[in-house]
Amino acid sequence: MTRPDVRLYRAAGYPRMPWRNGGGTTQEVACNPGGSTAAFDWRLSIADVAQEGGFSTFSGYQRIITVLEGQGIQLTVDGRAQAPLGQRQAYAFSGDAPVHCRLVDGPIRDFNLIYAPASLQARFQWAGGTGPWTFHSAARTVLILNAGQDLSVRVDGVAHALPGRYDCLHAEGQEGLAEYCLEGAGALDACVIELSPRAG
Repeated sequence: MTRPDVRLYRAAGYPRMPWRNGGGTTQEVACNPGGSTAAFDWRLSIADVAQEGGFSTFSGYQRIITVLEGQGIQLTVDGRAQAPLGQRQAYAFSGDAPVHCRLVDGPIRDFNLIYAPASLQARFQWAGGTGPWTFHSAARTVLILNAGQDLSVRVDGVAHALPGRYDCLHAEGQEGLAEYCLEGAGALDACVIELSPRAG
């Protein structure tokens, strides 16, 4: 069994870049090895949304969005109004779709996964409550975003520290089943993403 290459990303170092439509800025958390802002298989980002408006189009991609901070948003996708989205609720939609965002009550900060569904399968979930929180995964790529207090993630027994809010762990290249265990100083608040190549 090949152990994954584990990388740690610190929130203080995330680059900030303009939205494709010029309506705001996004901090890039991580993207696939060899990828870039212009061309990627998957990407994680955090955006501050201070005003209502349209989302950028990402043709050929799937998007999953969740609110990190603020009172929430209501999306209109392909002309259809969706239920308001509160904190830690995830919503998936096509990157091709025209999307308009309405703020429920003031600015919000959101977290986004954008990936290519033609080549990748994704699982997106929140880990909460008291730890430890353990799961096993054979996904090629596992990403864990710490949205709470000091977090420790053990990958097959090896501990990795995510002390800052929005720090991220990226485990890449796993072959076979690996054990992941999340433990925090307080209640857990972490987003877990698993990405695997789509079979033939």
